[in-house]
Amino acid sequence: MASTPEWAHSLPTALFDGLLPKLAVVLELTQKAEGTATPVAKQALLHATNDFKYALAQAKDYASTLAGGDLLVEEQDSVVTMLERLKQHKQQQLIQFALEVGSLSTIAIPNVSSKMEIDSTASTPFASGGQF
Repeated sequence: MASTPEWAHSLPTALFDGLLPKLAVVLELTQKAEGTATPVAKQALLHATNDFKYALAQAKDYASTLAGGDLLVEEQDSVVTMLERLKQHKQQQLIQFALEVGSLSTIAIPNVSSKMEIDSTASTPFASGGQF
């Protein structure tokens, strides 16, 4: 069973923020006057380069596992446009429904005052033994 990286559930901003300073260290080491003439300078450059490469590989790995990115920009725009039209259509349906419900309640209000005949036996519980 493969273990999940610690950044699998949250965005590792420190990982991405650390890339530029690591690259700057590599560039500074290559631009020094001593360059790679001494074994110590070569070792420092190797260490800085490997550190940058490792961090970059982690960032690429994380970026490649992010959800989304399956659609082209034009396809994303098309989906957004379709969802906006669907939203407008649903809003119109809700408005129409509200109007219909409102008109039903005004139609039903006059009938509230009319007398209704109630059957008293319909609401009487049935006694055990078949007697009322």
